[in-house]
Amino acid sequence: MHAAEVRPDGSSIRWVELPGTEPARVYIHGLGSSSAPYFAEVATAAPGRRSRSLLVDLLGHGISDRPTDVGYTMEEHADWLATALRTAGVSEAQVIAHSMGGAVATLLAVKHPDLVASLVLIDSNLDPAPEIPAPGSSQIARYGETVFVHGGGLQETLERVGPSWAATMRLAGPVALYRTAASLAKFEGREALKGLTIPRTYLYPAADGPLPGASELAAAGVRVVAVPDCGHNIMLDNPAAFVAEVQA
Repeated sequence: MHAAEVRPDGSSIRWVELPGTEPARVYIHGLGSSSAPYFAEVATAAPGRRSRSLLVDLLGHGISDRPTDVGYTMEEHADWLATALRTAGVSEAQVIAHSMGGAVATLLAVKHPDLVASLVLIDSNLDPAPEIPAPGSSQIARYGETVFVHGGGLQETLERVGPSWAATMRLAGPVALYRTAASLAKFEGREALKGLTIPRTYLYPAADGPLPGASELAAAGVRVVAVPDCGHNIMLDNPAAFVAEVQA
């Protein structure tokens, strides 16, 4: 386990690192998750020479610190991650990010282009949350912070999302989880992703049907791939296909 202070109060981001060659691969989890449980299998399964791999837990999540005096916006997450990666000596990495992590990764590439050589986004948030809440960020944001943190909203959410997601969600700070979800619910990342000039891949489950706006993403140079035999957690549900697309 490695760590880097990312705030003046000493709050640290932590990650699990697998040795290998440069340039590095950086793995970023989704909301209420942790990178090692979601990415360890695929990070060690790539054929040929293994890249140095950092399985990062964003601030407020997993094994990282959980301060309560910050906003946990997507922009802040990107800046904190940039600080950690610079401390780790990372540059021009392939950044592989799931769900909410894709929002952070997109902003990382926009704001800190020296750190990101390419992006792989895994069923990531591109648009603000729909009116009908989904189990993740939009549902959490609808509670309001006080009800979520102190009024039973967190416990209801843990019960609703099921045991696998709850296993990592319960590690996140309640304030961090709520504020991150609230920021994500308003995130608009489609134009930012289209505006980047680095190689970009967007993976989504084929079972979900056509990806809204796929043609516009493709026209902007984004490689859009429908992955078979999987749900939202593509790297867990179909690791062989996931590894193949990351290597492509």
